Amino acid sequence: MQRIWAISICLVLAAGLAVAGSPFEQKQDVLYGEMDGAGLLMDVFTPTGAKNGLGIVDIASGAWSADRGKIRDHQTAQFYDIFCGKGYTVFAVRPGSKGRFTAEDMVKNVKTGIRWAKAHAADYGINPDKLGLTGASAGGHLAALTLVTREDGNPNAKNPLDKFSTDVAAAGIFFPPTNFLQYGDAKPDFARIGEILFLGGVKGHTPEEIEAKAKAISPALLVKDKTPPVCIWHGTADPLVPLQQSEFLVEKLKAAGTDVELHIKEGGGHPWMTINEEVAKIGDWFDTKLAGK
Repeated sequence: MQRIWAISICLVLAAGLAVAGSPFEQKQDVLYGEMDGAGLLMDVFTPTGAKNGLGIVDIASGAWSADRGKIRDHQTAQFYDIFCGKGYTVFAVRPGSKGRFTAEDMVKNVKTGIRWAKAHAADYGINPDKLGLTGASAGGHLAALTLVTREDGNPNAKNPLDKFSTDVAAAGIFFPPTNFLQYGDAKPDFARIGEILFLGGVKGHTPEEIEAKAKAISPALLVKDKTPPVCIWHGTADPLVPLQQSEFLVEKLKAAGTDVELHIKEGGGHPWMTINEEVAKIGDWFDTKLAGK
């Protein structure tokens, strides 16, 4: 998510400790996997109040970068206050950054994070079959891509995490790019997204290779079957990701029989000042889809 948040809030947390009155305890930099020798990290936010026995995987990525600032962005938008306040345990997965990882690598890392949460479900007292998934902007793109490229678990896998599927029970997403072959009204600028297509960018790759790779990371072009329920929020004044992008995905998901909702924020940018209100609505939506309220 672009760091354009206009809400002013400061939450300073020591790893594993909760600020007095906070609805969560935060454990920083939990190692959940490895790719190409690089450790993959997440923060885990556990409710300080009553737990509901459910978990949400939050993809902390903006502009396909996953520095610690993306966790702070989601804190500013009150993701963790709201979800943990409702009793959810939140796994804030950092899937790696462009320049070192492609989008295909990042979605693999997201799936590793989902598998890790399932493998440790008993440790956190959550139901591994009732995980929610959320993300915004690049995180929303990776969430959508995860949904439409689900993977089964392999009971014979050598890696214990690979015994778990990447399935989630519902996904609440904000302003996701979903179709890189048709992005707004302009001709696709593949060089602009080159680093998430290929390590080192598009230089040296043929037009056919570039288009094929762009299609392979476009969730709206990969929908084949019904997915778990999806709720999307998108602003009409988004300067970075056209509303069209969410509309593409919703059209394909509906055609596949998915329970999908698109909510449009009039005048909403990327993000908007009161996005915490929509985060709360996503929280209520998770209550209906995950907790059956």
